[in-house]
Amino acid sequence: MKKKRIIVITDGDNQARQSIQTAGEKLGLRTISASAGNPTPLPEAALQKAIKEAEGDPVLVMADDAGERGKGHGERMLEALMGDDAFQVLGVIAVAADTKHVAGVPVSFSITQEGQVHLGAVDKKGHPEPEGGKKVEGDTVDVLNGLQVPVVVGIGDIGKMSPADRASAGATITTRAIEEILKYHGLPV
Repeated sequence: MKKKRIIVITDGDNQARQSIQTAGEKLGLRTISASAGNPTPLPEAALQKAIKEAEGDPVLVMADDAGERGKGHGERMLEALMGDDAFQVLGVIAVAADTKHVAGVPVSFSITQEGQVHLGAVDKKGHPEPEGGKKVEGDTVDVLNGLQVPVVVGIGDIGKMSPADRASAGATITTRAIEEILKYHGLPV
């Protein structure tokens, strides 16, 4: 049986959902809208079922902890998706936040608020971290340190970091991050 390919985005509030859906529409990808929420509202089994039944491949999935300390629902859901043989996680877009007391996750690269590829981390506003800053810090990213993710793309707060990332402006930064994951796997963009 062919595995369903997914791209996970660690944000799910209303503005993020709108930008992610816009990016998905531009790229011809299905967004699992039921995964949106702050925190992600669906139980793991319901989300897995929704992904399996969704038309299209790959699909976009949101995972959000809503700032919950420790391992929140969004992180547990991400672990469940990574551990399910029915899915192939192509990559994760790790969204930066002003979360305190987190380890952060090393990124393969980031997309700045100007839409440029940066070989380090970015902050919540999409600005490059100071020289040597390689970890994105956010509320739903620490779990990635223990998972085998092929590519982790750092990004600022989706839909809010730059006017260009609003859904009404075409969600250009989020679109670029998704495109880079697709390119990494040799998929058409």
